[in-house]
Amino acid sequence: MKILVTGGLGYIGSHVTVMLLQKGVEVISVDNLDNSRIEVLNGIKAITNKEPFFDNLDLRNQNQIQDLFKKHTDIDGVIHFAAYKSVGESVDKPLAYYQNNVGGLLNLLKPLCELNIPLIFSSSCTVYGQALKLPIDENSSVQPASSPYGFTKQIGEQLIKDCCKANSDFKSILLRYFNPVGAHPSAKIGEYPQGIPQNLVPFLTQTVIGKRSLLKVFGKDYDTPDGTCIRDYIHVMDLAQAHIDSIYYLISSNQKFSCETFNVGTGRGFSVLEVIKAFEKTTGESVPYKFTNPRVGDTISAYADVKKIEKQIGWKAKYSLEEALQSAWNWEKEIDKNS
Repeated sequence: MKILVTGGLGYIGSHVTVMLLQKGVEVISVDNLDNSRIEVLNGIKAITNKEPFFDNLDLRNQNQIQDLFKKHTDIDGVIHFAAYKSVGESVDKPLAYYQNNVGGLLNLLKPLCELNIPLIFSSSCTVYGQALKLPIDENSSVQPASSPYGFTKQIGEQLIKDCCKANSDFKSILLRYFNPVGAHPSAKIGEYPQGIPQNLVPFLTQTVIGKRSLLKVFGKDYDTPDGTCIRDYIHVMDLAQAHIDSIYYLISSNQKFSCETFNVGTGRGFSVLEVIKAFEKTTGESVPYKFTNPRVGDTISAYADVKKIEKQIGWKAKYSLEEALQSAWNWEKEIDKNS
C-alpha cells in the first residue's frame, strides 16, 4: 500500500509516518517546512530503519501538486495534515490561514476527486466552538467559529462533504480531534513548535527546562471547577493510531458511506491547573506559572464523546495523561541535550 501524508514532517504527521512505515506501508511525505524541520526525517529513520519518499512541496502551488500525482500514479490513500494550526496566530493573520488551510486543500481535492483517492482529513474539535453540551458528540451542532483557524476547519469539512456528494466514488473520513500531547516513546520525534509555543504542554516543558521564565495560564475565572479552561488531552501515539485505523477502514470498507465524521479523544477533560499538577507529580519537576488575561478565540471547556469511533472503527485511546506528559518531558530533555 502507498499512502501520501501531507505535512508529513509535522508533529502528528511524523508519528503517523512512523506507524505506517512500521506496518510496511510505502509513504510519500510532503511538507513545505513552514512549521517543521527537515531533521525530523532523521528521527523517523532512527525509529524505523526506513525512510519515506520526501518532497519539499507547498500545496498552495497547484503545479507542484499536479507533478506529484503524475510522478506517483498508484497512491492508495491520502492523510492530510498540512495546515497552520495556531488559534491565536490565526486571529492576527487570518488571510494567511485562509490561503494556506483552505487554498491548499482546494488544490489537493482536485486530483483526489478526479482519481477517487480516499482522504483522511485532519479536522479539529474547534469546529464545535463552545459546545452547548458536554461531552461533545458528532451530532453536536457546529457553532460559529471563535477563530479564523476554527473556521478554516469548518470550511475544509464542508468542501470535502460537497465533493463526496458530487462524486459517490470519492470517500473521506473527517477526524475531529481534541488536544494532542506527548511524543514518541523513543524521544526521537515530538512536538517542536517554531518560536513561542501556542499550546500548553510545549510551553510548560520549555518553561521547566529553562527556555521560558514562566508558564502563562490564560484566564482564571472561567465557569469551571478551578477557573481554568478544560480540554481533552490525547497522547499523540493514540492519535496516530486513530489515523492508521481510519485509513485502513476507509480503504477496505465495503460500506456505502461517502463521508464520515469521528471524534478522536479520551472522553475526559482536564483543566490547565490539573495538567500542571499531573506534570509535577509525574516528573517530580516544579512548574512556575502565572495567571494572565484570557486569549481571544479560546473556548471554555471541550472534551469528546468517542463512542462512535470505538464502535465503528474499533479504536480507543490507551495512554494516560501522565504517560503523555512524561513522554513530552523526555522529548524536551532530548531537544535540550542536542541543542
